[in-house]
Amino acid sequence: MWASEAYGIDAVTVLSWIGAQTSRIRLGAGVLQIPGRTPAMTAMTAAGLRSLSGGRFDLGLGVSGPQVSEGWHGVPFARPLDRTREYVDIVRLALNRQKVEYHGRHFELPLPGGAGKALRSTAAPSEHPVPIHLAAVGPKNLELTGEIADGWLGIFLSPDFTSEQLSSIRTGLERSSDPDRPFSLDATVPLSVHDDVSTAADAVRGYASLYVGGMGSRKQNFYNALAVRMGYEEAAGTVQDLYLAGRYRDAAAAVPQQFIDDTSLLGPRDRIAERLTRYAEAGMTTVTLAPYGDTLEERTAAIEAAVAAAEQAGILD
Repeated sequence: MWASEAYGIDAVTVLSWIGAQTSRIRLGAGVLQIPGRTPAMTAMTAAGLRSLSGGRFDLGLGVSGPQVSEGWHGVPFARPLDRTREYVDIVRLALNRQKVEYHGRHFELPLPGGAGKALRSTAAPSEHPVPIHLAAVGPKNLELTGEIADGWLGIFLSPDFTSEQLSSIRTGLERSSDPDRPFSLDATVPLSVHDDVSTAADAVRGYASLYVGGMGSRKQNFYNALAVRMGYEEAAGTVQDLYLAGRYRDAAAAVPQQFIDDTSLLGPRDRIAERLTRYAEAGMTTVTLAPYGDTLEERTAAIEAAVAAAEQAGILD
């Protein structure tokens, strides 16, 4: 169960609440925003969730975008790849209970010339590692993910386009210190169950238009750039123009049905089973379902239909 955050409710509170009421399901931060916490604070949070959940915690990290990083957290967005690399380095030092001393472009610990000293985490040792996953969209960020992380959290993933993204991850794995280590590939995929595929797609339009049109600035929107690389350049430009002009309904209507179908699980159970098979054949380790529906009952029924579809396809682990 992955919990995300933007500029509303934080993910840690949600994970703590769910973790306190469950005993088996894994708890994933999908993702904690890098500009929202110091790396040491993230390590402390990860250690706490790991301990209280009995080792069920996975840490997902992402740089967010310039609007949230600079507008909400007041942290410059420049050089996000360098910042991510340094951040993960420090989180690992702290989680491994090593003395945290770091001299990077973005992080300097302890601060020079002051009273601070390099500290070691006082959290109790644990037999449970905390896997670190990175949310990555662009080719360079995907390479970095393969190089330094334990897994990838994908979004707007089309089985037909996966090979390009996995190629970038493999490039990073090959230049890492342990290219043969276990590495998970997880894609969050919208799920809309309905006998009519067009009706199912309409439920996802607002989500798609928000990301392609408004998640970031006109010059720096990773999801818009992804849609362009997937072959939807003209439509991506139209959706962005409409969204940034405040014409949100028009922006949603302008998202091509094929793009939504490429990146979602839509339709009745048999069709969803076929689509899940395509994700498995494309090499994905896990498909994380994001169910759509007007009520909790509808979203729960969608999850149950997808589980049945996975069983029908013979791919449920």
